[in-house]
Amino acid sequence: MALDARSRLAYSGAKSAEKGTPYMTLSTILRIDKILLGIVAAVLLLSVVIYFYSTDYFSLTYAREDGLVEYSTALFLCVASVVLVINARSLKARGAGLAFACTLFYALVFFFAAGEEISWGQRIIGWETGETFEEMNKQQETNLHNLIVPTPWGDFHLAKTLFGPILTLVVLVYITVLPLLYSRVSWIKRAANHIAAPVPSTRHAMLAVAASLVIAVIDVPRKWEVYELVFSLLATSIFLLPQNSKHTTFLEA
Repeated sequence: MALDARSRLAYSGAKSAEKGTPYMTLSTILRIDKILLGIVAAVLLLSVVIYFYSTDYFSLTYAREDGLVEYSTALFLCVASVVLVINARSLKARGAGLAFACTLFYALVFFFAAGEEISWGQRIIGWETGETFEEMNKQQETNLHNLIVPTPWGDFHLAKTLFGPILTLVVLVYITVLPLLYSRVSWIKRAANHIAAPVPSTRHAMLAVAASLVIAVIDVPRKWEVYELVFSLLATSIFLLPQNSKHTTFLEA
């Protein structure tokens, strides 16, 4: 008999308990998920309130460089990476070699994103920028996303292209379009399961759309820091409890 995501989670937890291995119960997983999505809603509401209260406070305090929003983004990107590592470990134990490799790769990508978000701790520790980054980095910091790469056609700003609108579009399509296609297009479903790509649910898509509308309303440069925080929270929730959990997480049923 087919089991839904919640039943599979409970079943998997029971199996883990029988084996004496550590696991998170259904109630724990759902509680964490609700907290994450609740934080997303709170961040969006708070952002709107602060924006209409004072745009200066929004930019100079709330979403400032090295502020709460930026560090929270790095934290949840790191948490998302840890969740993926846990999932990869479980997939490896089940003999799912390709799924393990793909999930481990996703974990490395999110760890990289967390490091990039805070320039790999440069401003926290206080080391000096190397000569190459001093010359090619827009902010003279140790990170790749702010590099300006010279080309025969002019300077290529990674933050304004690859790590800007291109990445934003890819993430939006992943969160809002993939959930619709996954349940309707068989080859997309097979491909996503084959490479262990965690598929977002409707709740993630709705919050991503809401976040996009909020960002469209807010007219301050630092608004993108809020957008990044929202996506880091959604990613953690998705990796914890995706639609295709039995193909991407510790669930085995």
